[in-house]
Amino acid sequence: MENLDAFIVSLNDHLWTWLLIPLVIGAGLYFTVRSKAVQLRLLPETFRVVKEKSPPRADGRKQVSSFGAFTISAAARVGTGNIAGVATAITLGGAGAVFWMWMMAIIGAASAFVESALAQLYKVRGATGTYRGGPAYYMQRALGKRWLGILFATVITVTFGFVFNAVQANTITSVTGGSLPETHNSWVGPLIGLLLAVLLGLAVFGGVRRISSVTNVLVPMMAVVYLILGVAVVLLNITEFPRVIADIVGGAFGVRELAAGGIGAAIQQGIRRGMFSNEAGLGSAPNAGAAAEVSHPVKQGLVQSLGVFFDTLLVCTMTAFIVLVTNPELAGRQGADLTQNALNSTLGSWAGHVLTVVVFMLAFSSMIGNYYYGETNIQFITRKRWVLSSYRWLVLAAVVLGSLGSVTIVWDLADAFMGIMALVNLLAIIPLSGIAFRLLDDYVSQRRAGLNPVFTRDRIPDLKGVQCWAPSRAHGEPLSPEGDASQPSSARA
Repeated sequence: MENLDAFIVSLNDHLWTWLLIPLVIGAGLYFTVRSKAVQLRLLPETFRVVKEKSPPRADGRKQVSSFGAFTISAAARVGTGNIAGVATAITLGGAGAVFWMWMMAIIGAASAFVESALAQLYKVRGATGTYRGGPAYYMQRALGKRWLGILFATVITVTFGFVFNAVQANTITSVTGGSLPETHNSWVGPLIGLLLAVLLGLAVFGGVRRISSVTNVLVPMMAVVYLILGVAVVLLNITEFPRVIADIVGGAFGVRELAAGGIGAAIQQGIRRGMFSNEAGLGSAPNAGAAAEVSHPVKQGLVQSLGVFFDTLLVCTMTAFIVLVTNPELAGRQGADLTQNALNSTLGSWAGHVLTVVVFMLAFSSMIGNYYYGETNIQFITRKRWVLSSYRWLVLAAVVLGSLGSVTIVWDLADAFMGIMALVNLLAIIPLSGIAFRLLDDYVSQRRAGLNPVFTRDRIPDLKGVQCWAPSRAHGEPLSPEGDASQPSSARA
């Protein structure tokens, strides 16, 4: 087992240092410059869009709204990466890792915009009337490379359905064990694994609409509880706050860290843990974004870029402050255990128990989102029912195994599979980004005319492979004084 872990660590170091980090940074900067910083420039518009409601289908059933798609992706984003992942980044890369996590969120939001706008443009309508889409779909329809789509669909299914769900289960087991006496820890893993498998099995058979309804409630509620705990810790240690900021900035640029090679570790851990948490450029959130019923692909691009800010600049930052204001001894602690210890030392043991509940809820909602990503991509590869059924049972098995596995190996595997997935996706969206920027120009021109933007494929007639967005109505609708469309804003196909 130690030899396996050493091999995975070596693979990650080479993959991330020499290939992925330059690619992630370069792509994010390129998209930011080309879009004129769309993630910041259109931020007020983003808040308007996320509140829009989708009209019901002709049969009266609800469509997935922008906010619903946002919460599905947030369910996968806001989880162990925010609590355990940030703590791990600080342990391995020092406080400076937090700064680089912030920087990657800001430029990575542009990558999130591009991939989600493309996913909306090239989505398809399924047999049940819901939309499906994501990188595999735009790789086939826009690039004309189905083999590349199948490769990505396979990688994301393994990464999210199996590996990332194992990470979630592992973290839940870790924090639950931290809330119990050590004499009880021997049965925590098996019991938690079986419980999670049963609950996830009940949730995933309800389909995307039930997934959306569950995450609509769980994610905001648990995020608020966690943020309240974090604010309490920071206020009780407010005199330490200037030191924390100095440590974050100093750890990112300090001479001492440069001499020790610490800056490289800070950058690498900040980018790795940041991508695991906010998924910008990873190719996962577009699978949820494509499910939304919106009037223009750019709307979902904006909503998913907001998700990056919500995840990293708010939730991840709170974890960093919780850990750093308590001035912890980092040696010997890792992941959620470090965050839990910081809460216990300031608020008392009850806070650690509350964190257990929060982690359980957030990680479980992440499992639901992770499962959905795999399901969507399996349907891209094949429509055979037995394949999807087999996938469901394998996901449940991965959850059980993850609850029993080593923390180190589980996280190292997550890094390796995440890196491969990001590599395939980024190499696809870089040449396709010009289409996303043409969509953005069309959106901005309609907004300047005072319209609620509506896209139909005749607005950019040279696009190939677009199945939805039929030119079945007038272009654009006037905005009401409240900022919502005066009529429903679905892009009927």
